[in-house]
Amino acid sequence: MRVLLVDDHAIVREGLKRVLASMGDGVQVGEATNAARALHLARKAEWDCALVDIALPGKTGLELLKELRRERPALPVLVLSMFPEEQYAVRMLRAGASAYLNKESAPEQLVAAIRTVLRGEKYLSPRMATQIATNVGIESTRPPHETLSDREFTVMRLMASGVTPRDIAQQLSLSIKTVSTYRSRILQKLTLQNNAQLIAYAVKNSLVT
Repeated sequence: MRVLLVDDHAIVREGLKRVLASMGDGVQVGEATNAARALHLARKAEWDCALVDIALPGKTGLELLKELRRERPALPVLVLSMFPEEQYAVRMLRAGASAYLNKESAPEQLVAAIRTVLRGEKYLSPRMATQIATNVGIESTRPPHETLSDREFTVMRLMASGVTPRDIAQQLSLSIKTVSTYRSRILQKLTLQNNAQLIAYAVKNSLVT
């Protein structure tokens, strides 16, 4: 089994490699600390699945997920994050992820998720599956940030993390004017007035650390 690990923290990658080794399937691991390196490895070799962190330097895990889906549509991508499943799982699954797990999940749950996506199936934790089943047909209860497009969501997270418009433009290959347009749309959709309120909203909803 060949697994591509994408996380900028060495200690996290070491922990994941130990979990993978416990599966006893002769696992071969490729490691990347950012989206550019991950895409290079994805193009260079064949992988059975990828474990991708959301909070990567430069392009986010969400941006990487979309590029992997375009270039390697058959590659199962399991997204790992410190952010709660309630805030990110559905968005990631809609973007093409095969599974979403919080980094606090037990190793056994990660193994179960990997085996599930290797069978070509989607994986949801029992808690997330229950929540989705409960919320079926109750669109009005969705939080405002779920109405954002993926690009708006990415810009919102960067803004709430204190990244300047110029740096956001550089990271996402956009013009500063386009970033400003996204900012206006985001504030309008979230019914907020300024960046301070945006930061408070993101913190309250566990969208940033």
